[in-house]
Amino acid sequence: MTNLAPRQGLMVRGATTADVDAIGRVAEAAGQRGEWTGVDPAYVGHLLRYGRIAVVIAGGRIVGFGATRGIPGRDGVTSMLCDLFVHPSHHGRGCGRALLAELWPEQNSPRMTFSSQHPHALPLYTSAGLGGWWPLLYLTGHTVSTPARWTVESSTPEAVSTLEAAWTGIDRRTDHRAWARRPNGMAIVANLDGRPCAAGTAAGEGDGFGLVHLAGDPRLHDAQAADSVLAVLAALETAGGNARVCLPAPHPAVRPLLAAGWRVTSMDLFMATHAMLLDPHRAVPSPALA
Repeated sequence: MTNLAPRQGLMVRGATTADVDAIGRVAEAAGQRGEWTGVDPAYVGHLLRYGRIAVVIAGGRIVGFGATRGIPGRDGVTSMLCDLFVHPSHHGRGCGRALLAELWPEQNSPRMTFSSQHPHALPLYTSAGLGGWWPLLYLTGHTVSTPARWTVESSTPEAVSTLEAAWTGIDRRTDHRAWARRPNGMAIVANLDGRPCAAGTAAGEGDGFGLVHLAGDPRLHDAQAADSVLAVLAALETAGGNARVCLPAPHPAVRPLLAAGWRVTSMDLFMATHAMLLDPHRAVPSPALA
């Protein structure tokens, strides 16, 4: 437990399973809704088990929380800030800064997050050593046609994770298992001329259903990287005919999706200590877990 300056009247500590309901109340007050957000015990439980959650306490109650998840790769571990939310009644009181100091005590390690457009967010993350690099676009639209030479098949989290690890050096097995357990969760492999070239997971409820995370063979060129996304989106069966995906603005799949009538419904800003912690021309990340 870390005691902060008395004038702030704040205390920060690690979260436990007993804090899940209080975390959900803060998330809801901050505008979070639905499945796989801070109001979802399954999401919070995943972060408690495989990441780290800290809570900030004022007046004897939890008024904010933040969460990180380490992403191990060939170049070391990147700390992903998955969430940071403060109850609106305590904005501007140093809660966010206190949470970051607890979650990111090391200032020389690789760190990244997707910053919302809240006016407090960018200054806070900049003060923690992060730069803003590109927007992450939340795209939604009707499913598209399957590109020539591509086929898509259902798979397993284990198979998808094995492919991703071979291509990127990152083991996302626990995340793919968690994503596949979400409503309508399914592991997917996209094949180009019969060869696996992209693998990921789709999940979500209602309008939130779509491609959660996709990794690709690094040998794909731009047009093939775009087609891998289009092929997976074409294979998704949705009740209303719409699907969702989050893409970096420079990703080669953005132009064909916009040309097909897909809409940008929201955007975040990718912030990181190094620009290439995520490749914007290839990454198809989960905003929560990248």
